[in-house]
Amino acid sequence: MPLAGKRPVVVIAGPTGVGKTALAVAVAQPLNAEIVSADSRQIYRQMNIGTAKPTPNELAAVPHHLVGIVDPDQTLTLAEYQRLAYEAIDDIHRRGKLAFLVGGTGQYITAVLEGWQTPEVAPNPALRAELEAYAAAHGAEALFERLRALDPDSAARMDPHNVRRTIRALEVCIETGQPFSTQRKKAPPPYRVLELGLTMPRDRLYHRLDARIDQMMADGLLDEVRALHECGYDWRLPSMSGLGYAQLSAHLRSELTLEEAVTEIKRATRTFVRRQYTWFRRHGALRWLESPSPDETCQIIQNWLQSLAVEPPPQES
Repeated sequence: MPLAGKRPVVVIAGPTGVGKTALAVAVAQPLNAEIVSADSRQIYRQMNIGTAKPTPNELAAVPHHLVGIVDPDQTLTLAEYQRLAYEAIDDIHRRGKLAFLVGGTGQYITAVLEGWQTPEVAPNPALRAELEAYAAAHGAEALFERLRALDPDSAARMDPHNVRRTIRALEVCIETGQPFSTQRKKAPPPYRVLELGLTMPRDRLYHRLDARIDQMMADGLLDEVRALHECGYDWRLPSMSGLGYAQLSAHLRSELTLEEAVTEIKRATRTFVRRQYTWFRRHGALRWLESPSPDETCQIIQNWLQSLAVEPPPQES
């Protein structure tokens, strides 16, 4: 049976810093696969170090999609990401290759696999600014209570500390006059999916993350953040709320010393990892692998393809 007949998609997910990109690149090469990024921070141009984008060598080794596709002051809605991901996966299949969906943004992965029909509501900058100001003045929990009052079903599935998602859900509720949850339906795509989750002991992962943050600083993360400010990107932009960028922006505003900012990046990253694990546990479909080798992972994927009666794509010479 030809590859396109079954439309297989391999997901490689897991928390930040666990080694998803390196493993995906190593496995994609022998399987003639291409990578579709599922990372809500790597979508931005000019934000390379702090988002841990694939290196130039990794990008050259395996084609990547949806990396560096919008400027830091542009908005990419979940519906837009989903559409672009489907287009990329379909293009990969048309060319007889295997599609990998790789990243740690659980919402992106779930939206693609379950076919969320997210309301196409255009961003309302004035409303977002009002909601952001409310969160800044009263706290994330207070903003979340406003969502809970309007849409308890959505609130039950969301992280109350994720201000960005809370604002988007409120925006949809207010703009349409209907709860966000009642507007989200599912139309799963015609994929056969193997979902692999990468993990490792938590203390080892935290050590890796601390070392990675130190390396990011050595590689010039502070200069990257400073350059973004000098280009006119406001620190209040959603893109600038990411790990590393928010804390170093505070340092550049003289609100934190550099040492305090780096310490805060490490603390916030650990909190983020815990939230990622919570999302993936709720999703429930991942086959967890602890620090797998490329050979082991490649064999798992090949066995799965054979179980579908699908021949792996021919290896490139």
